[in-house]
Amino acid sequence: MSSSELLTPFGAPMLKHFLFEPGWRNLNQGSFGTYPAPVRDALRKFQDANEARPDAFFRWELPKGLDVSRAAVAKLLHVPTEECVFVKNATTGVNTVLRNLLFKEGDVIVYFATVYGAIEKTIVSLSEMTPVRGLKVEYRYPISDDELVRRFEETVTKAKADGLNVRVAVFDTVVSNPGIRFPFEELVRVCKEQGVLSLIDGAHGIGQIPLDLGKLQPDFFTSNCHKWLFTPRGCAVLYVPLRNQHLIRTTLPTSWGFIPDPNSPATQPSVLPSGRNPKSAFELLFQFVATGDDTPYLCVPAALEFRQTVCGGEDRIYEYMENLAREAGDVVSLALGTEVLQEPGLKPGEVSRQRQCAMATVRLPLAVSDHDSTTRTAYPVLKTTDALAAIDWMQAVMANKYKTLAPIFLHGGWLWVRLSAQIYLEKSDFEWLGGVLKVLCEKVGNREMDEESRGDV
Repeated sequence: MSSSELLTPFGAPMLKHFLFEPGWRNLNQGSFGTYPAPVRDALRKFQDANEARPDAFFRWELPKGLDVSRAAVAKLLHVPTEECVFVKNATTGVNTVLRNLLFKEGDVIVYFATVYGAIEKTIVSLSEMTPVRGLKVEYRYPISDDELVRRFEETVTKAKADGLNVRVAVFDTVVSNPGIRFPFEELVRVCKEQGVLSLIDGAHGIGQIPLDLGKLQPDFFTSNCHKWLFTPRGCAVLYVPLRNQHLIRTTLPTSWGFIPDPNSPATQPSVLPSGRNPKSAFELLFQFVATGDDTPYLCVPAALEFRQTVCGGEDRIYEYMENLAREAGDVVSLALGTEVLQEPGLKPGEVSRQRQCAMATVRLPLAVSDHDSTTRTAYPVLKTTDALAAIDWMQAVMANKYKTLAPIFLHGGWLWVRLSAQIYLEKSDFEWLGGVLKVLCEKVGNREMDEESRGDV
């Protein structure tokens, strides 16, 4: 059988490979991801091997399997294997980097207003426990990439003029909310010019957009494999180039691979292999991080094999998802009489760079303000507390009554919905969603939210 004969058409035919409950439309790949049956089978195989011989598995089989998976993910990112390790999720990856850096008085971490909430909380936590403080680049969408980069440069320049040391900048590949592609390539360039460490939170990166870290050369990068690459949860890659590996001396939690300072007191000998082991201290650091289920890490080769043999390869997947996300945004915005979020001032026929990903963000016809507002909308303007209640109600009704969910959130004085394209979805799924959202918006706008229709989710 030729490789082309193994391919499954994208859209509804692809559903046969996935594990969804009958009738469930999975329109939110971006939050938690999912994986096909062949990857589930690989996961069960590794878990069974773990239970069959726990000691042998943890001591010898797991490290070998990790090396195979690290090589596979490194090839996809176009970097050496020794620069890639696994952590549980991108939040852990960002925390691992930031909590390894030694901060001094006057150090700052620059981040952006649309940063993932857990990462902002991480920066605040660090400011409570170390001399570092966070410096936020303020803005709201719609905004152009050029303006984002300009504001970043301006923030760094001003901080330096104020006598501060911009130690590291944290930014996304694709923002979580709104779901929009970020100018991470240009920001890495600016960081290099400014002498600032670049830390890319690529939670929505690997498996959704092409990535060439060998060419880009950020200082640190982390990305969830379980969101878009079809591995089980939790599985994320952490990339640290050789030039920066000396900065990373502990995992979270600190475990047997800890690399102590030469002046630190002696501790118990490590349980990790020693002597003739060819791996670096950085690689061994992440080989065994406390006892847990690391079998999702071992499933990267199975996920990549599915993407190649059943889907036709990475480029084919990226193209389908980007085109579907564009269609999805257009049909939902048409149903609601609103617009898709993108950079302002695009000329007719000009392609939106911010929409070159597998997510689209559409404005709902529901404005939000706690003050007197002149915003023109078909419905009364919501107070923030009412808007938050409406978000909870709409998402619960979607899940309970309609067997789907698309995240709704507040940004820039409006409610928005984030759409995730995926290979098992097609345009008709989003045409259907547009009708559902229109009904829900009408009920919210007319103050007809019904607890009974919310149900018990």
